[in-house]
Amino acid sequence: MNKKLIRIEGLVVLALGTYLYFSNGYSWAIFLLLLMLPDVFMIGYAVSKKTGAYLYNFAHTFVTPLLLLLAGIALSVDFLTMIGFIWMVHIGMDRMMGYGLKYVTDFKDTHIQRL
Repeated sequence: MNKKLIRIEGLVVLALGTYLYFSNGYSWAIFLLLLMLPDVFMIGYAVSKKTGAYLYNFAHTFVTPLLLLLAGIALSVDFLTMIGFIWMVHIGMDRMMGYGLKYVTDFKDTHIQRL
């Protein structure tokens, strides 16, 4: 049941974030170019499982993109708002597909399932 809820939550974040991004008139090209950028944080796994998990989790929690969204809206900086929406959509997409936050034991061990 919890896995389904997390996946549904991911779908909602994906859909809402995408809708809000494009309803503000932001660029398709930038959206597609940056959508997978948070996965660059997997590079930490080249150092160790622990470093990889910490970096990956930093990039795949909602805190940072929410802060970017808030800063972008409060300061009227479209670039920050765009990045915040794209980052949120990426996390929502990952959750919808069953990719979760990583445990330090292995890349395939996530808070949703074992991949």
